[in-house]
Amino acid sequence: MLFALICKDRAGRLQVRLDTRPAHVAFLEGLNGEKKLAFAGPFLDTDGKPNGSLVVVEAPDLAAAEALSAADPYAKAGLFESVEIRQWNWTFNKPASA
Repeated sequence: MLFALICKDRAGRLQVRLDTRPAHVAFLEGLNGEKKLAFAGPFLDTDGKPNGSLVVVEAPDLAAAEALSAADPYAKAGLFESVEIRQWNWTFNKPASA
């Protein structure tokens, strides 16, 4: 099943995001290689700077989705103020390979 990880950055932590980005991207590439990543990308503020993330993962249950979320280098670096994890049903415009 799919889970949406809706992550909000802590205020003033843009440099943490930038410094941690290579490890975060490598983490997502690993999930993608394991067929656990549906899609991902940053939320942007009014200036076009990242201030959060939306990551949709494939996991057998909420506990597994929570474990994936906790393993993200951004989470480990303390970037996020909050992370909401919600089960999600991809209904429209789902790629045939997903």
